[in-house]
Formats: sequence, structure tokens, C-alpha cells
Amino acid sequence: MAKKAERRDTSTLAFDIMQQATDQKAQSEKDPAAVALGRLGGIKGGPARALVLSTKQRKEIAAKAALARWHGKKK
Repeated sequence: MAKKAERRDTSTLAFDIMQQATDQKAQSEKDPAAVALGRLGGIKGGPARALVLSTKQRKEIAAKAALARWHGKKK
């Protein structure tokens, strides 16, 4: 049985064609050292921020994040 073709919208398809034509896809790969450094900062940053924030501040941030996640979603 043949696989279904992957459906993409026209702007995504045009972008992919442009990247292939200009050989930009090979240039867009991330530097592994930079990725590791960013991850290290992220691992340290969350717990350090949690220690500095008060309980009230953490609750306000969590409530704001929940509203942002659920805004516009239907049940």
C-alpha cells in the first residue's frame, strides 16, 4: 500500500524550496557547543529563580502561564 503524501501549506513548501535552492538548510544547523551552553544555563536558571521568588510570586506566574496556555482553547 502506498504511503500518503505529506501535506504542507504553500508557504511552508515555498520556504523549503527556497532553502534547498539557496543551500541554506546546511547552514542553519546549530552549533553543538552553543546548544550545550544554553542548556546548562537553563538547567541552572529554573531552580535558581524558584529560590529567589516568593510563594505568592510563583503562584502569580503559574496562573498567568495557565491562562496563556488555555486562552482560546475550547473544552
